Amino acid sequence: MSDNAFHDAFFALHHGLPRQGPGSDATTRRLLSLAGPVPPRPRVLDLGCGPGRAALLLAAEAGAEVAAVDLHRPFLDELRQASDERGLAERVRTVSADMAAPPFSDASFDLVWAESSAYAIGFDTALRSWRRLLAPGGALVLTECEWTCAEPSPSARAFWDAHYPLRTTAANAAAAVGAGYHVAGVHRQPESDWQEYYGPLGARAAAVDPDTATPETAAALEATRAEIAMRRDHGAEYGYTGYVLRPADPRWRVRPESDADVPAVRAVNAAAFPTDAEADLVDALRRDPSAWLLGFSWVAEAPDGSVAAYALLTRCLVGGEPALALAPCATAPEHQGQGAGSAVIRAVLDAARAGGEQLVVVLGHPEYYPRFGFGPASRLGVRPAFDVPDEAMMALVLDGSDGAPQGMITYPEAFRV
Repeated sequence: MSDNAFHDAFFALHHGLPRQGPGSDATTRRLLSLAGPVPPRPRVLDLGCGPGRAALLLAAEAGAEVAAVDLHRPFLDELRQASDERGLAERVRTVSADMAAPPFSDASFDLVWAESSAYAIGFDTALRSWRRLLAPGGALVLTECEWTCAEPSPSARAFWDAHYPLRTTAANAAAAVGAGYHVAGVHRQPESDWQEYYGPLGARAAAVDPDTATPETAAALEATRAEIAMRRDHGAEYGYTGYVLRPADPRWRVRPESDADVPAVRAVNAAAFPTDAEADLVDALRRDPSAWLLGFSWVAEAPDGSVAAYALLTRCLVGGEPALALAPCATAPEHQGQGAGSAVIRAVLDAARAGGEQLVVVLGHPEYYPRFGFGPASRLGVRPAFDVPDEAMMALVLDGSDGAPQGMITYPEAFRV
């Protein structure tokens, strides 16, 4: 049996199905919301578009002008027909091309989109290959299958190692940061997204008469049934996660603080606030081994190498479970309003996500911190032990999961709350 014959049989099994991988309209909408405000007519590149479910939604609901790329022409034919039927032909352009080498100029798109398709070239290759396509302020939105448990079973690991070796959210976030992005948002896709894919696919497979199937079709059916069975038996061990990634701000070099930075960090905190209270708080947290975490005290450098901004995460508890507190964050007065503070906050949050942390809380301005993904902590079942306006106590789930700690926040002693 040739690879091409198996390939043809595999795609024949998928023709006419609404999706070619786990997903849903709700997930597309959620990822679009995490991408933040977009231009009135955003330029979107949908790579590995398949029959174009996401492309059609983005065109209809975001007013996007979509270039939809796939190598499988029957999928493009399906998309053209669907866009014509929905009156979206002016907004959706199909392109037969390889997603590994998209034939477009640099900085051409506000959103580069890839639901359930990046695996075809690999997550790391996608990160490297597609970044050049983003216009200033643009975002890369892609989904990736990954481990969702600490210790996958031997059966699940053997299956995926043979097909597409999986990593964790922390490892994929670290890869994104290493490729020059910051993680603007993460969405753990629900089980219903798998059902939207496997439900119609399983029904299609069940309808094929094995007595009349060609050897190639029989092989495609066997592979499909094995994949569905793996999900049925081991679905708690892996899942799809959506990422919204933006190129890191090139104006500011961000890094973990060094011992030599300690005096400058104190000076920045003292200069940024009316009193020395925040500077003293950092010093007190340094002395508390139960609160201080190596690698979670970050600085942004000015062009001359001096410390321009600072952000700190320390260990707190939520409902008795480990979490992180973001505080203080400070920018030297001469560098305020230039993005240094935002850059270093994004960097320390990325470090926490790559370190496998799950939940961060912050008490701060509700007009400022939502840009990093924070929302009211009360919506997550998280609350402080003191009275504070609900909108000022915020939290962020770093891995996009539903299993973050809930309950009362216990801050380190140095906070005196």
